[in-house]
Amino acid sequence: MDISSIIQRFLDDKGQVSIPPGFTLPAMTEMLYQAGEKDNVNVRFWDYSQNPDGEDVAYTRREANTRIKAVAARLMQVGQPGDRVAILASNSPEYIFAFMGVLYAGQVPIPLYDPNEPGHEQHLKAVLHDSHAQTVLTNKQGAPAVREYFSVLPAAERPRVITVDALPDTLAESFQPPAVDPATAMDTAHNTAFLQYTSGSTRNPAGVMLTNESIVTNVIQIYTAAQIKEPMRIVSWLPMHHDMGIILATLAMVLGDEFEIFSPRDFIQRPERWMDRLDRRAEDPEDMHIYTVAPNFALELAARYAGEKDYDLSQVEAVICGSEPVTKTSVDAFLDTFTPKGLERKALRPSYGLAEATLMVSTPQTDERPKFAYFDREALAQGRAEESADGVPFASNGQPVPLMKFAIVDTESRNELTEGNVGEIWIHGANVAKGYQDRDEETAETFGNTIGETLQENLPKDGWLNTGDLGVLLNGHLYITGRVKDLVVVAGRNHYPQDIEATVQEASEHVRPDSVAAFAVPGEDVERLVLLVERADTASEDGDAAAEDAIRLAVTTKHGIAPSVIEFYPPNGIARSSSGKIARRVNAKKFMER
Repeated sequence: MDISSIIQRFLDDKGQVSIPPGFTLPAMTEMLYQAGEKDNVNVRFWDYSQNPDGEDVAYTRREANTRIKAVAARLMQVGQPGDRVAILASNSPEYIFAFMGVLYAGQVPIPLYDPNEPGHEQHLKAVLHDSHAQTVLTNKQGAPAVREYFSVLPAAERPRVITVDALPDTLAESFQPPAVDPATAMDTAHNTAFLQYTSGSTRNPAGVMLTNESIVTNVIQIYTAAQIKEPMRIVSWLPMHHDMGIILATLAMVLGDEFEIFSPRDFIQRPERWMDRLDRRAEDPEDMHIYTVAPNFALELAARYAGEKDYDLSQVEAVICGSEPVTKTSVDAFLDTFTPKGLERKALRPSYGLAEATLMVSTPQTDERPKFAYFDREALAQGRAEESADGVPFASNGQPVPLMKFAIVDTESRNELTEGNVGEIWIHGANVAKGYQDRDEETAETFGNTIGETLQENLPKDGWLNTGDLGVLLNGHLYITGRVKDLVVVAGRNHYPQDIEATVQEASEHVRPDSVAAFAVPGEDVERLVLLVERADTASEDGDAAAEDAIRLAVTTKHGIAPSVIEFYPPNGIARSSSGKIARRVNAKKFMER
């Protein structure tokens, strides 16, 4: 059964998403499992802990299904439908089996971190408190760290810890799908499928309640907009607790396609491992389509460290770039390095999304990709996108996905803006989550917005998601210009931090690529601009003074503001997210607190 035929089951005669009564993701997964090939590889994990070239561990669809049902059976022995279950493990087959097993048990998974990675203690504490998770799933590798973490709690307050790869396969034989209450069967579409917590960089993490309907809708949107083709193989090193990482895993498990995974740490240590997985395999059919996802910084790392090897990248259908602004320098470096190795230019697809909309909001839907436009800096400061030959480059994030209403809205009047004007991105559709768990006020502020005057016909009035992101539509393309909360406002003028960061990188070879954080902090009269800069891999502290002079001159000349603070750090010395991107707001918070 191909994807297109599956999708037709969820569309009504008007082409709108319609979820059948009693539908759940596990029911769909099981239906496709029973109808499909069971001995094809479903999960392939690359382990680099003992061998730098990696050793793969593969699970067929049958084996994966057995492991999932074993987890579900155990959870049903100790819990009830609707229970919250946290997952604490590294990227691994066990993480996927745990996540799907929770779904099969009728409980709600909460994807969290590798317990062996430091730096997540406060986030973990906040999420466990907010979610009321009474059960934690991990694997043998993570179990000692998990038990040590909870050892400080009184015994009565400790959650139940279940080690997924210690469960016997025989448990799967006892699995029975949870009974569906006939009184609520019609509304399973709006049941919370899982909780995706926000980063919590500037506030306590909030649990985004993703529903069966929102997930199915966004899968249909992704399939339609990205024109997904089969047979396919999905390659990912993104952390499983990341929304893109776990949604991709769910998609692969539902459809039964091969999901090839390894860890973010293994990618960062040796970026060529990513390219190794995108290389054409001898056993691949001629019509294999390889899909992968990555933040912008990964493009530059791969180009720098993986360009010497021979690859055949002719089967790479899409490199979807998201999670952070996509820069022209990184794109050019990646394409210059890998198009001679068979990668098609149009395979690179800068895209935009967020957890509150399940995942994807826009992606290129024409052959014009990747596309960059150059916007006049002065016009941008005034909220307009005007193309200029010597302007600031912005990557097009394509076009909004179908089955969704989309608008660019003025931040003050809440009226829809005309093309070429920068405003907040608002969306409306079945792909939108139903809110934040136990946060009615924040849910109303984010998900319950009322739009003002509109330009498009037949737009709904209420129930809009305000993404908090700034964007502009121009010539049929969506450009993300920044986040409202990240704007550097000095003397009444708006400055985009990614624009300033690009200037810093261009100012001196002393600066490490894609390793700058620009943000504003309160001053006595006006906000002060702070720049945190990582040194290039071969640079030393001796060059800091000259680099600072060059940076200060470049920023002052181009942007009309003088940096108040410029600090240098060794490579990887600036705080990053678990996927490796610069965490601008985390760095700003740390700077303010010291």
